[in-house]
Amino acid sequence: MYAFFNRTERRTLNAINEFTFIQYETPEAGIARIWLNRPETANAQDTRFLYELNAAFDRAAHDENIRVIVLAARGRHFSSGHDLGEKNWHAAMHDYPTVGTMCGFTCAGAEAQMAREEEIYIGFSERWRNIPKPTIAAVQGKCIAGGLMLAWPCDLIIATEDASFTDPTVSFGVGGVEFFNHLWEVGARKAKEMLFTSDALSAQDALRLGMVNQVVPREALEEATLVMARKCAAKSRFALKMAKKAINGAQDAQGRDVAMQNAFHLHQLAHTHWLKVYDFLMDPTGLPEATRKALGIKLGDEA
Repeated sequence: MYAFFNRTERRTLNAINEFTFIQYETPEAGIARIWLNRPETANAQDTRFLYELNAAFDRAAHDENIRVIVLAARGRHFSSGHDLGEKNWHAAMHDYPTVGTMCGFTCAGAEAQMAREEEIYIGFSERWRNIPKPTIAAVQGKCIAGGLMLAWPCDLIIATEDASFTDPTVSFGVGGVEFFNHLWEVGARKAKEMLFTSDALSAQDALRLGMVNQVVPREALEEATLVMARKCAAKSRFALKMAKKAINGAQDAQGRDVAMQNAFHLHQLAHTHWLKVYDFLMDPTGLPEATRKALGIKLGDEA
């Protein structure tokens, strides 16, 4: 489907702009904008997609001329989540230098899956949350499961009127996405409703709950995001960094980081459970019909 960079190019991914699924630009002085650019899949996230996105965030974080980072998406939808149809993801993990300290990506048992998710799911989301510059997500259309793990790490979210936010993973036999930030986004009771029912959260409800900062018409999304970015970029870069560290630190003092790790380990338990029951990482009976078809799962195969 696509060719990987050779080893030398991979090692310098953070220093080049030859992305396949990501676009990087500086629309105005002090502002970097990263585009998710896989619209034909509703910006589904495979291994390469996530490493490219991480490299783009790193580029913006390390550029001293950049004060604010915008994360936007091409196409009708922000992101449909993890690419469940990715093939040979075990091997793909060795095509990129690991960012964290995880290892064992091709080991037996639960180790490989846990290492992968600790590196590119919760690991990347935590890195992006702690970038020492303001980040703004511009969300249109659907933001599903893994899509939340791109929007939620951002400091501010501006959504279109037709945007919706969904975590359907309980329907798939898992307790929630790997970056389990639901409680800090919408509160305990709404988080439970969101997970227990798999219902979508509308942009208007997200605004009321404090999960998003603004809701705008789709045609106004790009400009509204730049207006917010300009306001932030006018401030002292160091003061912005200290304000962000203070708020993130307060959340972690509440136990957010410990709760996140607990939820992540329960997520891994769910994967292991379903592997023993169905030889599949999730409960296939709960997958949407289109997803089952894409994965080649027929009704009755899971029994």
